Amino acid sequence: MSIYVGNLSYQVTEADLKQAFAEYGTVGRVQLPTDRETGRPRGFAFVEMESEADETKAIEALDGAEWMGRDLRVNKAKPKEDRGSGSSRGGGSSWGNRGGGEDRNRY
Repeated sequence: MSIYVGNLSYQVTEADLKQAFAEYGTVGRVQLPTDRETGRPRGFAFVEMESEADETKAIEALDGAEWMGRDLRVNKAKPKEDRGSGSSRGGGSSWGNRGGGEDRNRY
């Protein structure tokens, strides 16, 4: 399991996060997503710790704590939701009807 860390400063580095979370146990991996266009951090990260007990200690200590001028949001990461394809267009029904009446009269 991993920890979600939100409301991060845009100046934070993976090394900063590793050092901060190391106070609560062994840090396995740190992921700091960056913006594709600018390359700058997106303001959140994921931290994996060696044990669930270490994760719990870190979450309890750091959630709401002020760090680098920001109040952190720290909680257990939730699995990424499957967004599917085209679901935001209502199943595509409006797209399938475009020009339908005119095409039938053509032949």
